[in-house]
Amino acid sequence: MIETDILIIGAGPTGLFTVFEAGLLKLKCHLIDALPQTGGQCSEIYPKKPIYDIPAFPEILAGTLVDNLMEQIKPFEAGYTLGERAETLDKQEDGSFIVTTNKGTKHHAPVVVIAGGLGSFEPRKPPLENIVNFEDKGVAYIIKDPEVYRDKKVVIAGGGDSALDWSIFLADVASEVSLVHRRNEFRGALDSVEKAAELAKLGKIKLFTEAEVKGLNGEDKLESVLIKHKDADKEDTILEVDNFIPLFGLSPKLGPIGDWGLEIEKNAIKVNNAKDYQTNIPGVFAIGDVNTYEGKLKLILSGFHEAAVMCQYAYQIINPNKRFVMKYTTVGGVEGFDGSKKEAKKEVVQSIA
Repeated sequence: MIETDILIIGAGPTGLFTVFEAGLLKLKCHLIDALPQTGGQCSEIYPKKPIYDIPAFPEILAGTLVDNLMEQIKPFEAGYTLGERAETLDKQEDGSFIVTTNKGTKHHAPVVVIAGGLGSFEPRKPPLENIVNFEDKGVAYIIKDPEVYRDKKVVIAGGGDSALDWSIFLADVASEVSLVHRRNEFRGALDSVEKAAELAKLGKIKLFTEAEVKGLNGEDKLESVLIKHKDADKEDTILEVDNFIPLFGLSPKLGPIGDWGLEIEKNAIKVNNAKDYQTNIPGVFAIGDVNTYEGKLKLILSGFHEAAVMCQYAYQIINPNKRFVMKYTTVGGVEGFDGSKKEAKKEVVQSIA
């Protein structure tokens, strides 16, 4: 049985920053995540994509943000159960909880914090009969490392921001990029649409609109795709390719958490944002993209704020007879569980005799 003060379900940016805020209050954390590494979507889906709305960082790669968070929380010696999914939540007579994973690992804590982003994700796959045969053999649903496509022939399908952004990015990486969309109009940002159109004119992107990928061919790996056009007078196009990347979005699912008796609204967990981001189960909080309340903004920086507020109330649950007085880190510094301490240098006032 793993014992901790705060059990965090989800090791994305919000979950990781919770470790820091809890550490300032001398509270130990343990994190559970179904992914084999920390970072959530930032590590699994878009580690090389830039983020522009993190305070003090005009631009930072998602993967770098995770690395920085891991460095920031290092002194607080969090525990991790990775590659396992939180399966059941059982409330004990004393008000604490036991959370068991799909592999049978049990965790005991007085406070549980759900920071699972939008939950687990499944890609929306195009209805191609043999697409499963080519998964990891030329077909991928997310792009983790653009360098995989260096000097390759790549076909991207989709009409949203991801399809546009990656087509634009890979135009300078791959030897050939083709973008296939079933409509003439794209659903992405106007500047991305204009940039893709410009690259198409320059011959850096092959643009197929009012068309769909309808067939995949190859022996041991993907070798070509069949593109059918909406215009019946146009002949089918067969493209030799190394990689096919359908970017039709991801379907979020709460998974087993949805069966824990929490109040759910539109696949998100309702919380009391006026106070502490606690759910309808006392002692269970939800922060980050997984929660919902009036005025909710699904931003990483919103999750950071919610983590800070939540920890103050978690402290009261864990230490009901103690009064906590918040001190700014500029005053109290940061003291890690590993014995490290960061603090501002004290000014020495010297009297003149």
